[in-house]
Amino acid sequence: MLSITDLSHVYSNGVRALDSVSLEAPAGMFGLLGPNGAGKSTLMRIIATLQTPTSGKVVFDGIDVLAEPDRIRLSLGYLPQDFGVYPRVTARDLLDHMAILKGFREAGPRRELVDQLLNQVNLWGARNKAVASFSGGMRQRFGIAQALIGRPRLMIVDEPTAGLDPEERNRFLNLLADIGQDVLVILSTHIVEDVADLCPRMAILAGGRIIAEGAPQTLIEGLAGRIWKAVIPRPDLETYRSRHNVISTRLNAGATMIHVLCDHPPGPEFVQVAGGLEDVYFSTLSALRAA
Repeated sequence: MLSITDLSHVYSNGVRALDSVSLEAPAGMFGLLGPNGAGKSTLMRIIATLQTPTSGKVVFDGIDVLAEPDRIRLSLGYLPQDFGVYPRVTARDLLDHMAILKGFREAGPRRELVDQLLNQVNLWGARNKAVASFSGGMRQRFGIAQALIGRPRLMIVDEPTAGLDPEERNRFLNLLADIGQDVLVILSTHIVEDVADLCPRMAILAGGRIIAEGAPQTLIEGLAGRIWKAVIPRPDLETYRSRHNVISTRLNAGATMIHVLCDHPPGPEFVQVAGGLEDVYFSTLSALRAA
């Protein structure tokens, strides 16, 4: 169990990235959903012991993360948003080097570990290729392989599917789902579908604060009977926004489809639809902006 209590961080320029964040993440997949600039990466870096917060507490399985960073690093795997590599080093050699840095000194057991991890992330066939030549999805899978060195009990993956094509995204999410059977995996993302597909527990972070938390299905049920859809001419969008609580818009065959949050039918052109996690996300952000 990861427990975060009243965590705040203010940068030297006065920007408050986190504002009294408190949450608990049980074992399994935990989704941290929020827009760009919400404070997700700051929170992930603090949990990963790469950044010291202004105030607050972080505890994982009884270990005070801020007071005992070296101890938590033995149980930690981390895939940052930007994962750099040496340009001409092969996947096998680079993973071997990272295993040495994590304390695996004996050559035989270390090579067995490296080969097992390359197989686990489906990169065995590319083991002798330079990681710099990998596609985005292959590089992310390599990032997971290095994060798995040492069998961590806590894994942090920050915006892992941004920029991946649909096939690579599905492959990567399936890999995360397998890993999440045994350890706590914190998936930090702004992509709603990633959380909806994987996570039995989640939180929404915006403006440096937790504004919603719980099981995705429970949050979705809270919108039951309140989501309405209409397809409208695009020039009329601003008129609808002035009259209704429009929480999302998207193009639909050249016209504009809007979702409105309302306790009663907003008009004859609207039909009631079952809400999804995307509606939870957008309605939560809409309420925050209106506050």
